[in-house]
Amino acid sequence: MRLKSLILLFLLFPISAHAPQKELRWGFFGHQLINRLAVFTLPPEMFGFYKHHIRYLTENAVNPDKRRYIVKTEAPCHYIDLDIYGDSAVYKMPRYWKKAVEKYTEDTLMTYGIVPWHIEKMKYRLVKAFANQDVLNILRLSADLGHYIGDANVPLHTTENYNGQKTNQIGIHGFWESRLPELFSENYDLFVGQAQFIPNTQLRAWEAVTNAHLAMDSVLRFEKLLTAQFDSDKKYGFETRNRITTKTYSYQFSSRYHDALDGQVERQMRRSIKMVGDFWLTCWVEAGQPDLSPMLKKGFQPAELDSFKQEQDSLQIADSVRIKSREHEH
Repeated sequence: MRLKSLILLFLLFPISAHAPQKELRWGFFGHQLINRLAVFTLPPEMFGFYKHHIRYLTENAVNPDKRRYIVKTEAPCHYIDLDIYGDSAVYKMPRYWKKAVEKYTEDTLMTYGIVPWHIEKMKYRLVKAFANQDVLNILRLSADLGHYIGDANVPLHTTENYNGQKTNQIGIHGFWESRLPELFSENYDLFVGQAQFIPNTQLRAWEAVTNAHLAMDSVLRFEKLLTAQFDSDKKYGFETRNRITTKTYSYQFSSRYHDALDGQVERQMRRSIKMVGDFWLTCWVEAGQPDLSPMLKKGFQPAELDSFKQEQDSLQIADSVRIKSREHEH
């Protein structure tokens, strides 16, 4: 186990009582971990404010996923089905929203996902919140922006074959983003260095999507090659958690697959952490580098605290009224 990562996880990321003790997944604990560790990439001028609110940034990293069940336009903000647009679409698609709408129409883009453009939209909102010294929205938008950036770095968020349903590999989405980090993340080195200013955030969002999409072929191909070498009873096994027994990928198959990917999951998580820190820093700089220290002393007004509570209450809905979303997603 890498000592630096162990120290980081135990000292800087105490496990929440509400989080599974061993699970590190993009959708739940992974998004929270990415936001939390991004705080430690920030310069001193930002670190005090973000560290003070680290619990909010961590716990609310999953809010966008919760909103998918109550807001019809939320789901496309998490992915982009690049293969819908033809060969080499990742290189040919317009990088800027206006040009993309002119070429494909807004309805088409919303149908097949808008994550790189939505990241840019959230970035502009966060710049405005910094400029207005709006603490509530700085926190909300920082947490949300971290989530969308994390999603943009997941290979299977860049394809219509998001869960292997078109290649007889159903379940591969959760396998890659949940099972693998759950089993092997304690060996990851998640120290990513200091946040840096991004000259063009829209192009940076597309760089993330491009890197993720180029990794997708390996995600699918290696799983298929290994499947041909394993009997079904060795590819899968059963595990009991919280007194519930479920079928899952065996440790042997998972280990072989993780080795074949040669550090891919770790690389994408590192990229996510660094990118979140870079975006937060860039938003602050573009807002004129406002002094955040007075905001620490300000505290929240009763109306703001009530807004926090209403926000969380709105995300707790009954299964019967949930909007149907892609089944691979949490």
